[in-house]
Amino acid sequence: MAKLTIDEFYCKGCGLCIEACPKKVLAFAEHLNEAGYHPVTCTDQEICTGCALCHVTCPDGAITIEK
Repeated sequence: MAKLTIDEFYCKGCGLCIEACPKKVLAFAEHLNEAGYHPVTCTDQEICTGCALCHVTCPDGAITIEK
């Protein structure tokens, strides 16, 4: 099983990873990060396949995938 981690400090809430995710397990969090953005969060780690499209798409390098 893959483990997706999003570093909220670096996430600026652009949403590119949400659009790239084929399983649609990413969404904006309700809370704000330190910079005042709604960071992205994984809604269901069990469904994530670890395809890393979100990691490749993220312009800020805020997403890591561990397999």
